[in-house]
Amino acid sequence: MIARDELLNTFRRIASEVAEKEISVTSETTAISDLGIDSLGMLEIVGSMEREFKIQIPDDQLVGISTVAQLVDLVQRRTGSAA
Repeated sequence: MIARDELLNTFRRIASEVAEKEISVTSETTAISDLGIDSLGMLEIVGSMEREFKIQIPDDQLVGISTVAQLVDLVQRRTGSAA
């Protein structure tokens, strides 16, 4: 399983690229929309994380994901089951 810190750092890097501004999340409870990322940006982030960690996240599992923690939890579960 991939370390949570690594997942958070990857999220920050990808989110910064998508939002075209530096994202420095201080709290995992931060809503992704509060970072200036819309639903299309969210899909870009998910796609990049899927490629980065060589996982696939079914669309139905993305429903209701709104915070950084929820997305990181989901990616962590998928990498754990793929390992």
